Amino acid sequence: MSDTTAAVITAPAPSTPAPAGTGARTDEAVALITGARGRIDDLDTRIIALVTERMAVSAEIQRARIASGGRRVNLSREMEVLNHFSDELGKPGTTLAMTLLELCRGRV
Repeated sequence: MSDTTAAVITAPAPSTPAPAGTGARTDEAVALITGARGRIDDLDTRIIALVTERMAVSAEIQRARIASGGRRVNLSREMEVLNHFSDELGKPGTTLAMTLLELCRGRV
């Protein structure tokens, strides 16, 4: 018999899998993404609260305008809002402003 030794090929030890949904491959990236997502969730909660507040203020304005004989919607004011968002955020800002205006119309 020959004195050859079998070579043993070993695979690298598997690393700890990253939490599902982060797409990260390192613990540092997982930690950063998890923390940043928490901040985004907090921001989203605040944005929703602000939108809800904006809807209430808009309804108050609409009630006052209608009670004084005016129209529910003031198109020149809506154009100001659209331009403001567009100036600050570009074309997506216009889309965002349109969504806000839609949410705030007709709630009286």
